[in-house]
Amino acid sequence: MFPRLTKILPLLALAIGLLISPAFAADGPYTVSDVHVDATAASPAEALNAAMAQGRPKAWQILYRRLTRQQDWTRQPELDEAALIRILRDSSIANERRSTTRYVADVTYTINPDAVNRLLQGAGIAFTQGAAKRILLVPMSPAFQMGPWAQALNAPGLKNSVVPFAVADTADAATLGNLNFDNASWNDVAAAARRVGASEAALVQAVNGSGKLIVNIRRIGLGEAPAKTSLDVPLLQTTLSTYPSAASAAIGVIEDMWKTRAAIDFSQRGRLLVNVRMASLAQWGAIQTALADADDVTGVTVNAMDIGYAQIAIAYTGSQAQLRDTLGSAGLALAPAQGGSWTLAMNGGDQ
Repeated sequence: MFPRLTKILPLLALAIGLLISPAFAADGPYTVSDVHVDATAASPAEALNAAMAQGRPKAWQILYRRLTRQQDWTRQPELDEAALIRILRDSSIANERRSTTRYVADVTYTINPDAVNRLLQGAGIAFTQGAAKRILLVPMSPAFQMGPWAQALNAPGLKNSVVPFAVADTADAATLGNLNFDNASWNDVAAAARRVGASEAALVQAVNGSGKLIVNIRRIGLGEAPAKTSLDVPLLQTTLSTYPSAASAAIGVIEDMWKTRAAIDFSQRGRLLVNVRMASLAQWGAIQTALADADDVTGVTVNAMDIGYAQIAIAYTGSQAQLRDTLGSAGLALAPAQGGSWTLAMNGGDQ
């Protein structure tokens, strides 16, 4: 269970940062959009160069915080101008305005994933690589209802989250109307989650406190123990006026909950002996493809094969839980077996 979060100032900073952060572009986490630049110099060309140089460290910080846990933000590697240029893959410009001495624009920077991955691995900083699974957010205040709290969670500015989410709506009232925050299970939200293509859910409950708004978050998933955390947001005049900053802070906490599970520490390495069951050669090929595409799998050795069976050794980085999550997202079920070995099969297959 996650510890209760009670520090107010960091959460307010996180909320403000989320409200003003440039967009998470649709074409991937390594593209940072709408970085505003404004520079003045002796000539138009110098002003343009100064503006582009001004935006590169901003884009690097946004990307770093997008990929890493909040606890690691103070460890961001400092890059000089030459290093920033080396990791940059491309840039494009919008809303351009220029004069003889000034250049203003919104710039989209696309950063080289391989260069960033090498940099963070070399610095020993855990970071996320794979895309997050969609999450269903269930607004509760204190029970499920559509209203100002749901609207705050559904604000357009929050849709740029690194974790894709969908907010439950009136179509889910029949299944979520009697939901209890403290004892709800995956079965209680499964129908609503299926409707939006989500594989997990977060109950996000807003409760009035003394001079503050308390936001309780309870994450539930199929076959997983629930995880709960809470945060306090000072009231900004009224409850309604506090909802936007509270919703932004809540999304930031949900992102960090996901990053804590998904961020891979590349200094942590392991090896598993795995017995694989497959129904056909085509299924064996699909299993091999999924293993090859897994970011945290560094090597696979086939020790033995027979009809419908193989024994392999999987070398990986990060934790066993992360490996199971990665393979689970690819449709593979990895489970422990007796004697320290593991089994692997397509989801729904024999294990």
